[in-house]
Amino acid sequence: MFGLSELAIILIVVIALVLAKKGPELARNAGKSARILKAEARAMKEAEEQQATDTPSRVIQGETIPNRTEHPPADGTRP
Repeated sequence: MFGLSELAIILIVVIALVLAKKGPELARNAGKSARILKAEARAMKEAEEQQATDTPSRVIQGETIPNRTEHPPADGTRP
């Protein structure tokens, strides 16, 4: 029977043979994917910067309510 070390060597040889055939193609596809991802990230960043400069910040007018420490009446009427 095979021991653990023999199985490990056989597995490494099989992986090496598969990578010899498919390795360059996998590396090329990984490079293309990385370039596309980098370009998309750059485009998103530029779009966010453009949007930030195009739209001015909005100020919403409202009224402030002073802090009240007393509790409202139990009957539901306002003081």
